[in-house]
Amino acid sequence: MLAMALKEIRQLRRDHRTVAMMVVLPLVLLVVFGYAARFDVTSIRTIVVGPAAAQVAGALPSPFEVVDTRSADGADQAIDRLRRGEATVAIVADPAQPRLLVDGSDLFAARAVVTAVAQRPGLPQAEVLFNPDLKTSNVMVPAIIGMILVFVGTVATSLGVVRERQAGTLEQLAVMPFRPRDVFLGKIAPYFLIGLLDMVIVVTAGLIVFGVPFNGSPLTFGLGAVLFLFATTGLGVLISTVSENQGQAIQLAIMTLLPQILLSGMIFPLESMAAGVRWIGYLLPLTYFTQVSRGVMLRGAPIDSLLVPLGALAVIGIVIFGLSVLRFRRDLAPAPRRQEAAQTV
Repeated sequence: MLAMALKEIRQLRRDHRTVAMMVVLPLVLLVVFGYAARFDVTSIRTIVVGPAAAQVAGALPSPFEVVDTRSADGADQAIDRLRRGEATVAIVADPAQPRLLVDGSDLFAARAVVTAVAQRPGLPQAEVLFNPDLKTSNVMVPAIIGMILVFVGTVATSLGVVRERQAGTLEQLAVMPFRPRDVFLGKIAPYFLIGLLDMVIVVTAGLIVFGVPFNGSPLTFGLGAVLFLFATTGLGVLISTVSENQGQAIQLAIMTLLPQILLSGMIFPLESMAAGVRWIGYLLPLTYFTQVSRGVMLRGAPIDSLLVPLGALAVIGIVIFGLSVLRFRRDLAPAPRRQEAAQTV
């Protein structure tokens, strides 16, 4: 028994990826659930419009955080700004008809507003827009679409490509008259198409089974999905290039999948996370796709209001794709060239 235990210890010492997963993953989970797993919202972005905007803005209690006041605007302009995601709450400071409008697509913040209004009789009754019943499914389904695309793009792609390495197919391709670019695109194209098909199926199921609204442009949503898949499939290829077998690919895929689910705002609000953890969420592609999917499906947000998350997805995709192409080209290089490159390094 002692000999077997020593053998396993020596094997673990050689398998650095497994050791890293055993040590790093528990630490990641501890940090996430210690600093990020919070449903309470202590600050709610608020705009105040109407003739008495300045006076009302100065008297608003916590958790309302006034980010803008416009005395010349009315209810229509306030609703449009909520649709664009510029704030979570809009207060129409009109003495004749005061209104408090809430963006229901921001579920936890909207619930916090409803609770705050109920505890302070001086505030107007909350009118919830875009998700008037505050249904959890309306908020979760758009995010789950992104989670499924992450799984297809990252896990399935990494396993499919690393399978070729285990079977020796990549070495055969290295001596064939194929350009690395063609091989790379040919490898990821099926997973890209499968991801798009899964997206259509999940969106359709969400609309039919859960009654989730789709108030925006399908073209805007499709653009966000394509950019997101561009990033996730590139990440899958990148994982495959640093993995020697499918077991290692699964381990690395899980290590990239969990932070995206926990730190992207899909489950826990980004605003409630500690600043030391929140910045990680802004590096994850799922964060921005969730903003696009919820914005398009629930609020009907126009494309110009989603340029920041769409641009972030494009930049992240270019960086990840570029790294994966470089790694993939190195794997496809003939053996003598790989040895020369290794000696040069």
